[in-house]
Amino acid sequence: MNQLELIKKLLPGLAPLIVFVVVDGVWGTKEGLIVAIGFGLSEIAYRIIKKQKPDKFILFDVGLLVAMGGISLLLDNDLFFKLKPGVIGVIFSVLLGISAYGKYNVMMAMGGRYMKGIDINPWQQYEFVQSIKALFWIFTIHTILVFASAILMSKETWIAISGPGFYVLFGIYFVFEVYNKKRKNRKHQQEEWLPIVDKEARVLGKMPRSIAHNGSKILHPVVHLHVFNTDGELYLQKRPAHKLVQPNKWDTAVGGHVAAEELIEVSLKREAAEEIGLLDFEARSLGVYVWESEMERELVFVFTTTINHDLNPDGEEVEQGKFWSENELEENFGKHFFTPNFEHEYKKLKKHLY
Repeated sequence: MNQLELIKKLLPGLAPLIVFVVVDGVWGTKEGLIVAIGFGLSEIAYRIIKKQKPDKFILFDVGLLVAMGGISLLLDNDLFFKLKPGVIGVIFSVLLGISAYGKYNVMMAMGGRYMKGIDINPWQQYEFVQSIKALFWIFTIHTILVFASAILMSKETWIAISGPGFYVLFGIYFVFEVYNKKRKNRKHQQEEWLPIVDKEARVLGKMPRSIAHNGSKILHPVVHLHVFNTDGELYLQKRPAHKLVQPNKWDTAVGGHVAAEELIEVSLKREAAEEIGLLDFEARSLGVYVWESEMERELVFVFTTTINHDLNPDGEEVEQGKFWSENELEENFGKHFFTPNFEHEYKKLKKHLY
Protein backbone atom coordinates (compact mmCIF):
# COMPACT_ATOMS: atom_id res chain seq x y z
CA MET A 1 0.00 0.00 0.00
CA ASN A 2 1.45 3.39 -1.00
CA GLN A 3 1.13 6.68 0.88
CA LEU A 4 -1.62 7.97 -1.44
CA GLU A 5 -3.83 4.96 -0.68
CA LEU A 6 -3.17 5.40 3.05
CA ILE A 7 -4.18 9.07 2.91
CA LYS A 8 -7.39 8.17 1.08
CA LYS A 9 -8.25 5.66 3.81
CA LEU A 10 -7.48 7.97 6.75
CA LEU A 11 -8.95 11.18 5.30
CA PRO A 12 -12.64 10.64 6.31
CA GLY A 13 -11.75 10.51 10.01
CA LEU A 14 -9.54 13.61 9.86
CA ALA A 15 -11.78 15.61 7.51
CA PRO A 16 -13.92 17.47 10.14
CA LEU A 17 -10.84 18.76 11.94
CA ILE A 18 -9.24 19.82 8.66
CA VAL A 19 -12.45 21.61 7.63
CA PHE A 20 -12.52 23.45 10.98
CA VAL A 21 -8.91 24.62 10.69
CA VAL A 22 -9.50 25.93 7.15
CA VAL A 23 -12.82 27.69 7.82
CA ASP A 24 -11.61 29.04 11.19
CA GLY A 25 -8.65 30.66 9.46
CA VAL A 26 -10.87 32.31 6.85
CA TRP A 27 -14.11 33.30 8.66
CA GLY A 28 -13.56 32.65 12.39
CA THR A 29 -14.10 30.12 15.14
CA LYS A 30 -17.92 30.16 15.30
CA GLU A 31 -18.27 29.69 11.55
CA GLY A 32 -15.53 27.05 11.54
CA LEU A 33 -17.34 25.09 14.24
CA ILE A 34 -20.68 25.23 12.45
CA VAL A 35 -19.26 24.11 9.11
CA ALA A 36 -16.95 21.43 10.57
CA ILE A 37 -19.55 19.94 12.93
CA GLY A 38 -22.11 19.94 10.13
CA PHE A 39 -19.60 18.22 7.86
CA GLY A 40 -18.79 15.66 10.56
CA LEU A 41 -22.48 14.94 11.24
CA SER A 42 -23.08 14.39 7.53
CA GLU A 43 -20.19 11.89 7.50
CA ILE A 44 -21.66 10.11 10.52
CA ALA A 45 -25.09 9.96 8.87
CA TYR A 46 -23.55 8.59 5.67
CA ARG A 47 -21.70 5.88 7.63
CA ILE A 48 -24.86 4.90 9.49
CA ILE A 49 -26.80 4.59 6.24
CA LYS A 50 -24.02 2.70 4.44
CA LYS A 51 -22.46 0.64 7.28
CA GLN A 52 -25.39 0.52 9.73
CA LYS A 53 -23.16 2.00 12.47
CA PRO A 54 -21.35 5.30 13.19
CA ASP A 55 -17.60 5.68 12.77
CA LYS A 56 -15.86 6.04 16.17
CA PHE A 57 -12.95 8.01 14.75
CA ILE A 58 -15.27 10.61 13.19
CA LEU A 59 -17.31 10.76 16.43
CA PHE A 60 -14.10 11.47 18.36
CA ASP A 61 -13.09 14.17 15.89
CA VAL A 62 -16.49 15.92 16.09
CA GLY A 63 -16.52 15.62 19.90
CA LEU A 64 -13.09 17.25 20.05
CA LEU A 65 -14.32 20.13 17.93
CA VAL A 66 -17.38 20.67 20.13
CA ALA A 67 -15.30 20.63 23.34
CA MET A 68 -12.54 22.93 22.12
CA GLY A 69 -14.88 25.25 20.32
CA GLY A 70 -17.12 25.58 23.37
CA ILE A 71 -14.16 26.51 25.59
CA SER A 72 -12.98 29.06 23.00
CA LEU A 73 -16.33 30.78 22.84
CA LEU A 74 -16.91 30.75 26.62
CA LEU A 75 -13.51 32.19 27.52
CA ASP A 76 -13.29 34.53 24.55
CA ASN A 77 -9.63 34.95 25.44
CA ASP A 78 -7.10 36.13 22.85
CA LEU A 79 -4.31 33.98 24.33
CA PHE A 80 -6.48 30.89 24.23
CA PHE A 81 -7.30 31.56 20.58
CA LYS A 82 -3.58 31.82 19.89
CA LEU A 83 -2.85 28.61 21.78
CA LYS A 84 -5.57 26.65 19.99
CA PRO A 85 -3.37 25.38 17.10
CA GLY A 86 -0.83 24.33 19.72
CA VAL A 87 -3.46 22.35 21.65
CA ILE A 88 -4.42 20.54 18.45
CA GLY A 89 -0.71 19.95 17.78
CA VAL A 90 -0.24 18.47 21.26
CA ILE A 91 -3.07 16.00 20.66
CA PHE A 92 -1.63 14.88 17.33
CA SER A 93 1.92 14.77 18.73
CA VAL A 94 0.81 12.51 21.56
CA LEU A 95 -1.04 10.16 19.18
CA LEU A 96 1.88 10.10 16.76
CA GLY A 97 4.47 9.68 19.54
CA ILE A 98 2.66 6.72 21.09
CA SER A 99 2.30 5.14 17.64
CA ALA A 100 5.93 5.74 16.66
CA TYR A 101 7.75 4.91 19.89
CA GLY A 102 5.24 3.04 22.05
CA LYS A 103 4.16 -0.59 22.06
CA TYR A 104 0.71 0.19 20.61
CA ASN A 105 0.34 1.83 17.21
CA VAL A 106 -2.67 4.10 17.74
CA MET A 107 -2.56 5.49 14.20
CA MET A 108 -2.48 2.00 12.68
CA ALA A 109 -5.41 0.96 14.87
CA MET A 110 -7.39 4.10 14.02
CA GLY A 111 -6.65 3.61 10.34
CA GLY A 112 -7.42 -0.10 10.43
CA ARG A 113 -11.13 0.43 9.87
CA TYR A 114 -10.31 2.36 6.70
CA MET A 115 -7.88 -0.23 5.38
CA LYS A 116 -10.12 -3.30 5.27
CA GLY A 117 -9.30 -5.48 2.30
CA ILE A 118 -5.75 -4.11 2.05
CA ASP A 119 -2.94 -6.42 3.16
CA ILE A 120 -0.03 -4.64 4.83
CA ASN A 121 3.10 -6.76 5.16
CA PRO A 122 5.73 -6.17 7.88
CA TRP A 123 7.95 -4.08 5.57
CA GLN A 124 5.04 -1.73 4.77
CA GLN A 125 4.22 -1.54 8.48
CA TYR A 126 7.87 -0.66 9.17
CA GLU A 127 7.83 2.08 6.51
CA PHE A 128 4.54 3.38 7.93
CA VAL A 129 6.11 3.68 11.40
CA GLN A 130 9.09 5.57 9.93
CA SER A 131 6.66 8.04 8.36
CA ILE A 132 4.82 8.41 11.67
CA LYS A 133 8.13 9.19 13.40
CA ALA A 134 8.84 11.96 10.90
CA LEU A 135 5.32 13.39 11.30
CA PHE A 136 5.68 13.22 15.08
CA TRP A 137 8.73 15.50 14.96
CA ILE A 138 7.05 17.86 12.47
CA PHE A 139 3.99 18.25 14.71
CA THR A 140 6.14 18.53 17.85
CA ILE A 141 8.44 21.21 16.43
CA HIS A 142 5.49 23.17 15.04
CA THR A 143 3.59 22.90 18.35
CA ILE A 144 6.58 24.24 20.30
CA LEU A 145 6.88 27.13 17.86
CA VAL A 146 3.14 27.90 18.18
CA PHE A 147 3.30 28.06 21.98
CA ALA A 148 6.48 30.17 21.87
CA SER A 149 5.03 32.61 19.32
CA ALA A 150 1.69 32.88 21.18
CA ILE A 151 3.36 33.79 24.47
CA LEU A 152 6.56 35.59 23.46
CA MET A 153 6.10 37.00 19.95
CA SER A 154 3.90 39.38 18.01
CA LYS A 155 0.51 38.49 16.60
CA GLU A 156 1.88 38.71 13.06
CA THR A 157 4.64 36.22 13.91
CA TRP A 158 2.10 33.92 15.55
CA ILE A 159 -0.14 34.05 12.44
CA ALA A 160 2.81 33.19 10.20
CA ILE A 161 3.93 30.27 12.37
CA SER A 162 0.54 28.80 13.28
CA GLY A 163 -0.80 28.92 9.71
CA PRO A 164 1.72 29.00 6.85
CA GLY A 165 4.51 27.75 9.11
CA PHE A 166 2.99 24.29 9.40
CA TYR A 167 2.53 23.98 5.64
CA VAL A 168 6.12 25.08 5.07
CA LEU A 169 7.40 22.39 7.45
CA PHE A 170 5.13 19.76 5.93
CA GLY A 171 6.03 20.88 2.40
CA ILE A 172 9.75 20.51 3.10
CA TYR A 173 9.10 17.05 4.53
CA PHE A 174 6.92 16.06 1.56
CA VAL A 175 9.52 17.18 -1.02
CA PHE A 176 12.25 15.35 0.89
CA GLU A 177 10.08 12.21 1.11
CA VAL A 178 9.39 12.20 -2.63
CA TYR A 179 13.10 12.58 -3.39
CA ASN A 180 14.09 9.99 -0.78
CA LYS A 181 11.47 7.52 -2.04
CA LYS A 182 12.79 7.74 -5.59
CA ARG A 183 16.38 7.36 -4.37
CA LYS A 184 15.47 4.30 -2.30
CA ASN A 185 13.54 2.73 -5.17
CA ARG A 186 16.55 3.07 -7.48
CA LYS A 187 18.74 1.49 -4.82
CA HIS A 188 16.29 -1.33 -4.09
CA GLN A 189 16.08 -2.23 -7.79
CA GLN A 190 19.78 -3.12 -7.70
CA GLU A 191 19.46 -5.29 -4.57
CA GLU A 192 18.71 -8.91 -3.83
CA TRP A 193 15.11 -9.32 -2.61
CA LEU A 194 14.24 -11.58 0.30
CA PRO A 195 10.94 -13.14 1.36
CA ILE A 196 9.16 -11.88 4.47
CA VAL A 197 7.84 -14.77 6.58
CA ASP A 198 6.14 -15.49 9.89
CA LYS A 199 7.32 -18.05 12.46
CA GLU A 200 5.44 -20.80 10.61
CA ALA A 201 7.40 -19.95 7.43
CA ARG A 202 4.33 -18.54 5.66
CA VAL A 203 5.40 -15.95 3.08
CA LEU A 204 3.91 -12.51 3.79
CA GLY A 205 5.67 -10.50 1.09
CA LYS A 206 9.19 -9.53 0.09
CA MET A 207 11.74 -6.81 0.82
CA PRO A 208 15.20 -5.60 -0.29
CA ARG A 209 18.18 -7.14 1.51
CA SER A 210 19.20 -3.77 3.00
CA ILE A 211 15.88 -3.53 4.86
CA ALA A 212 16.48 -6.94 6.43
CA HIS A 213 19.83 -5.71 7.80
CA ASN A 214 18.97 -2.17 8.93
CA GLY A 215 17.57 -3.08 12.33
CA SER A 216 13.97 -3.41 11.16
CA LYS A 217 13.93 -6.95 12.63
CA ILE A 218 11.60 -8.16 9.86
CA LEU A 219 11.67 -11.96 9.89
CA HIS A 220 13.19 -13.59 6.80
CA PRO A 221 14.40 -17.15 6.06
CA VAL A 222 18.01 -18.37 5.90
CA VAL A 223 19.58 -21.81 5.44
CA HIS A 224 22.45 -23.32 7.45
CA LEU A 225 24.30 -26.49 6.46
CA HIS A 226 26.67 -28.25 8.89
CA VAL A 227 29.17 -30.38 6.97
CA PHE A 228 30.92 -33.33 8.66
CA ASN A 229 33.58 -35.70 7.37
CA THR A 230 33.60 -39.42 8.01
CA ASP A 231 35.83 -38.86 11.09
CA GLY A 232 33.09 -36.77 12.72
CA GLU A 233 34.92 -33.47 12.30
CA LEU A 234 32.88 -30.34 11.55
CA TYR A 235 33.76 -28.03 8.68
CA LEU A 236 33.70 -24.27 9.42
CA GLN A 237 34.25 -21.26 7.19
CA LYS A 238 35.98 -18.04 8.18
CA ARG A 239 33.97 -15.00 7.22
CA PRO A 240 35.88 -12.40 5.13
CA ALA A 241 36.67 -8.95 6.51
CA HIS A 242 34.28 -7.29 4.03
CA LYS A 243 31.20 -9.07 5.42
CA LEU A 244 28.67 -6.76 7.07
CA VAL A 245 27.74 -9.31 9.74
CA GLN A 246 30.41 -10.84 12.05
CA PRO A 247 33.51 -10.33 9.83
CA ASN A 248 36.69 -12.36 10.51
CA LYS A 249 34.89 -14.97 12.64
CA TRP A 250 34.47 -18.70 12.10
CA ASP A 251 30.97 -19.74 11.20
CA THR A 252 28.74 -22.56 9.94
CA ALA A 253 30.04 -24.22 6.77
CA VAL A 254 27.17 -22.86 4.68
CA GLY A 255 24.83 -20.03 5.59
CA GLY A 256 22.84 -17.75 3.37
CA HIS A 257 19.59 -15.99 2.69
CA VAL A 258 16.74 -17.58 0.83
CA ALA A 259 15.92 -15.46 -2.22
CA ALA A 260 12.40 -14.24 -2.93
CA GLU A 261 10.23 -16.97 -4.49
CA GLU A 262 13.00 -19.55 -3.96
CA LEU A 263 12.41 -22.96 -2.36
CA ILE A 264 14.40 -23.80 0.79
CA GLU A 265 15.97 -26.87 -0.84
CA VAL A 266 17.01 -24.85 -3.90
CA SER A 267 18.51 -22.15 -1.70
CA LEU A 268 20.48 -24.74 0.30
CA LYS A 269 22.05 -26.28 -2.81
CA ARG A 270 22.78 -22.86 -4.31
CA GLU A 271 24.50 -21.56 -1.16
CA ALA A 272 26.50 -24.78 -0.72
CA ALA A 273 27.77 -24.57 -4.29
CA GLU A 274 28.55 -20.83 -4.09
CA GLU A 275 30.30 -20.83 -0.71
CA ILE A 276 32.25 -24.11 -0.46
CA GLY A 277 31.86 -25.75 -3.88
CA LEU A 278 29.69 -28.58 -2.53
CA LEU A 279 27.47 -29.96 -5.29
CA ASP A 280 26.18 -33.49 -4.64
CA PHE A 281 25.12 -34.17 -1.07
CA GLU A 282 22.27 -35.59 0.98
CA ALA A 283 20.97 -33.11 3.54
CA ARG A 284 19.11 -33.99 6.73
CA SER A 285 16.88 -31.40 8.39
CA LEU A 286 17.48 -30.59 12.07
CA GLY A 287 14.57 -28.18 12.38
CA VAL A 288 13.81 -24.47 12.34
CA TYR A 289 14.32 -21.71 14.92
CA VAL A 290 14.26 -17.90 15.16
CA TRP A 291 17.59 -16.09 15.62
CA GLU A 292 17.67 -12.39 16.51
CA SER A 293 20.73 -10.14 16.57
CA GLU A 294 21.14 -6.38 16.90
CA MET A 295 20.91 -6.11 13.12
CA GLU A 296 18.32 -8.62 11.96
CA ARG A 297 15.83 -11.39 12.75
CA GLU A 298 16.05 -14.69 10.88
CA LEU A 299 14.03 -17.88 10.54
CA VAL A 300 16.86 -20.43 10.35
CA PHE A 301 16.43 -23.76 8.53
CA VAL A 302 19.17 -26.09 9.81
CA PHE A 303 20.57 -29.07 7.86
CA THR A 304 23.51 -31.48 8.20
CA THR A 305 25.39 -33.66 5.74
CA THR A 306 28.45 -35.95 5.75
CA ILE A 307 31.06 -36.06 3.00
CA ASN A 308 34.28 -37.97 2.32
CA HIS A 309 36.15 -35.50 0.14
CA ASP A 310 37.84 -32.09 0.30
CA LEU A 311 36.04 -28.81 -0.27
CA ASN A 312 36.93 -25.77 -2.40
CA PRO A 313 35.60 -22.62 -0.73
CA ASP A 314 34.96 -19.55 -2.85
CA GLY A 315 37.52 -16.82 -2.20
CA GLU A 316 34.96 -14.01 -2.29
CA GLU A 317 32.42 -15.69 -0.03
CA VAL A 318 34.80 -17.51 2.33
CA GLU A 319 38.25 -16.46 3.50
CA GLN A 320 39.24 -20.02 4.41
CA GLY A 321 37.73 -23.25 5.67
CA LYS A 322 38.80 -26.35 7.59
CA PHE A 323 37.51 -29.33 9.58
CA TRP A 324 37.48 -29.06 13.37
CA SER A 325 37.44 -31.81 15.97
CA GLU A 326 35.07 -31.62 18.91
CA ASN A 327 37.97 -30.81 21.27
CA GLU A 328 39.19 -27.97 19.05
CA LEU A 329 35.71 -26.48 18.96
CA GLU A 330 35.27 -26.71 22.74
CA GLU A 331 38.67 -25.10 23.41
CA ASN A 332 37.73 -21.97 21.45
CA PHE A 333 34.17 -21.51 22.68
CA GLY A 334 33.32 -18.22 24.39
CA LYS A 335 36.46 -16.46 23.14
CA HIS A 336 34.84 -14.42 20.34
CA PHE A 337 36.42 -16.87 17.94
CA PHE A 338 33.14 -18.10 16.49
CA THR A 339 29.99 -16.20 15.53
CA PRO A 340 27.36 -16.04 18.31
CA ASN A 341 24.88 -17.70 15.98
CA PHE A 342 27.18 -20.69 15.43
CA GLU A 343 27.86 -21.13 19.15
CA HIS A 344 24.13 -21.03 19.86
CA GLU A 345 23.40 -23.53 17.10
CA TYR A 346 26.28 -25.86 17.94
CA LYS A 347 24.85 -26.47 21.41
CA LYS A 348 21.73 -27.85 19.76
CA LEU A 349 23.76 -29.69 17.17
CA LYS A 350 25.78 -31.57 19.81
CA LYS A 351 22.65 -33.31 21.08
CA HIS A 352 22.28 -34.97 17.67
CA LEU A 353 25.93 -35.95 17.34
CA TYR A 354 27.88 -36.70 20.51
